[in-house]
Amino acid sequence: MKSHSSTLLAEVRTFRQSHPDVRYVDLISLDIPGRFYGKRYPVEMLEKVAAGSPLKLPQNAVLLGAQGGLFKIGDYCFHDGDPDANRRLVPGTLKPVSWEAQPLGQMLITSDGTEAPIEFEPREVLAKVLERLHRKGIHPVVAFELEFYLFDKKLNDGLPQFARDPLSDDPDDQPTLHIERLSRFAPVLDDMVQTAQAQGIDITVITAELGPGQFEINFGHLDDGLRAADWAALFCRSTRGVALKHGYRASFMAKPYLQHPGSGMHVHVSLYDAAGNNLLAAHQQQPLRHAVAGCLALLPHCMPIFSPNHNAFRRLGGTVNAATKACWGYEDRDACVRIPESDPRNLRIEHRLASADANPYLVLAAILVGLEHGLDAAQEPIAPLNEDRTSGHDFPLEMLEAVRAMQQQPVLREGLGAEFVDVYCENKRQDHLAFQQEINAREYRWYL
Repeated sequence: MKSHSSTLLAEVRTFRQSHPDVRYVDLISLDIPGRFYGKRYPVEMLEKVAAGSPLKLPQNAVLLGAQGGLFKIGDYCFHDGDPDANRRLVPGTLKPVSWEAQPLGQMLITSDGTEAPIEFEPREVLAKVLERLHRKGIHPVVAFELEFYLFDKKLNDGLPQFARDPLSDDPDDQPTLHIERLSRFAPVLDDMVQTAQAQGIDITVITAELGPGQFEINFGHLDDGLRAADWAALFCRSTRGVALKHGYRASFMAKPYLQHPGSGMHVHVSLYDAAGNNLLAAHQQQPLRHAVAGCLALLPHCMPIFSPNHNAFRRLGGTVNAATKACWGYEDRDACVRIPESDPRNLRIEHRLASADANPYLVLAAILVGLEHGLDAAQEPIAPLNEDRTSGHDFPLEMLEAVRAMQQQPVLREGLGAEFVDVYCENKRQDHLAFQQEINAREYRWYL
């Protein structure tokens, strides 16, 4: 059997043979707000890294705020000497980048699996949760669904303009949930799908959603949770690039229009044992109900993950299929946790609360900790919405309250890691406060 380094080296050499015009490769990783950071490496240097040369980046790059700045978080950033930390290449992720003007490659890097993983790196957080579940004999199968909007490439006085299609400039003339809209935007959508597939992402269903220029893309189910989250992260990157190439701006912003539906990240999760039996379907689906109860119990404490910024909280409670409480239901899209109709083999939950711009590694980690907590506690959930339309637990609807609810939750601190929870909460608190440091025109109109 080939060693890990020899497998990586073969991957890099095969890539170079297939893409001789590529001179540089972007080595990228997702930070806490869900943006990629990294370095652009000459491809010959990448071969040396694959062969075993060290790959180091600043540890604190993971802590960047939404606008790329660093916040003082404990001793990090300003009192730790800004140390480097080892990263490794993620096998199977070296792919060509087709949306840039010049030939380019990209490859995921991570600290998980290194001698000293970064405790607050999103991919490492998810890796630890998955490892713990595997030790318990629990093997998740995961599929993401992402909603996004297309806008005109140019902003109008800083405001987005809806995407013009070839037939009409009127946003009301874009047929809602209609196959015709897929045809009108076929060139850019087809390119998005083909580009994602070239990245190794399994795209399944494409839907025209309710908002003008809004679409949803579904991914295939995977028995590798890290890879499923990789797909979601990489799809966002490639989709933005492809949209710009076609004269559009693609955005996963949670609530770009107040009058139209927001964009969500829906995550389907089923749990299997080593023999392939669906754990949720056993004993007349009793484990399913326990898992739901665990998700709902932790959901109010996970809001900084599911709604990671000020705009994401705007999405909740005011439009179609956006929950106002931690609730569940069978075939009910108003529920945070929906149970789609399926046979016992495919029985699963669909977690619908997270915004499309949330960090997919952290969203999945939080969902899995909720499921794990539910299976361990073995409590029955509250009534489903199918029986009681008022059923549900309240959850925080603004960031500072949400951070307070998350930071002291003992199950989350144990399940996600206490160091991660503290760092993440402070990052969100500082980001939110920085966002508030601007007086907008409405304040002057109202209060001057």
